[in-house]
Amino acid sequence: MGVSIKDIAERADVSPSTVSRALSDHPRISEETKRQIRQLAKEMGYTPSLLARSLVTQDTATIGVVITEASDPYLSDLVMSIEKTAQTHGYSVLLRSSYFDAAREVESVYAFHGRRVRGIIVIGSQIAQGYLEMSERLPPITLTNSPAYPYSVSCDNVTGAREAVEHLFNLGHRRIAFVGSRRSYSSNQARMRGYWEVLLDHNLPVESDLVFEQDGTLRGGRAVAEDLLSCKPLPTAVFCFNDMTAIGLLNALYERGVRVPEDLSVVGFDDVDFAAHFSPPLTTVRQPTDMMGRRLVHLLQDLIEGEDDVEPEMLPTELVVRGTTGPARRGAR
Repeated sequence: MGVSIKDIAERADVSPSTVSRALSDHPRISEETKRQIRQLAKEMGYTPSLLARSLVTQDTATIGVVITEASDPYLSDLVMSIEKTAQTHGYSVLLRSSYFDAAREVESVYAFHGRRVRGIIVIGSQIAQGYLEMSERLPPITLTNSPAYPYSVSCDNVTGAREAVEHLFNLGHRRIAFVGSRRSYSSNQARMRGYWEVLLDHNLPVESDLVFEQDGTLRGGRAVAEDLLSCKPLPTAVFCFNDMTAIGLLNALYERGVRVPEDLSVVGFDDVDFAAHFSPPLTTVRQPTDMMGRRLVHLLQDLIEGEDDVEPEMLPTELVVRGTTGPARRGAR
């Protein structure tokens, strides 16, 4: 019979939950304790076993993850982080897409419940607080970018947006447009708030004709180019809800002969892998995607184990300046 977490816990004189967390790099466990338990596990020949866990707990040793859509590279990176972290806890991952539809999201959650998952992560929830009313009927649920929900992990969308727009202001831009996403309400509102706050801080007018709504896709970014270029006078910079919108916009601007950043500076949000390899490379706000995935699983594990002192987390962002932003053109400052 193989070595179990309980065996390691007895040897280390700690609880089995401490061993589980140490082996999964949980932030609540000290680095020294993690080092000692990992070394002990190695010496004892411990190997995680999904089958053993399933037999002991009478469940499927799985967690469910609901995403909005698989085509967004940011979500692909986030799911990858969730899956890697889940494996260290001994879980496999089931995946379903909601396509930004609240009814489909709830249907997916109940489908996971029917498959006896231990917990569920919902990315880009359309109902957020609604899960509090359903909590007694469902397994533990954690959400992304829903800071009002008590079991959530968010990036600091407001501060990230502020840094992006402040960067443009410091380059001399005074007519700065914003392209939002109608499909991501919570994140969109937070990023728009950061945009507005910087304008107000510098006594710049908040102009409704410089705020556009799209769908967060490459197609949406391309579609907004015509509207942007019809503004009188033209904006000199644009802050986009995400990198997909920004890159779609960059393609459309290139086709119309608009130079970036000489004629128009562009900033995205997310820092997906190919943002750095676009031409010119995209200035963007980096989300801590890998950290968010790990934190979501750790938070969910705390809830599964019955922890009652968990709190929502807010993770920092980072402005990454590349080639799509530059000084405002002369006469437009």
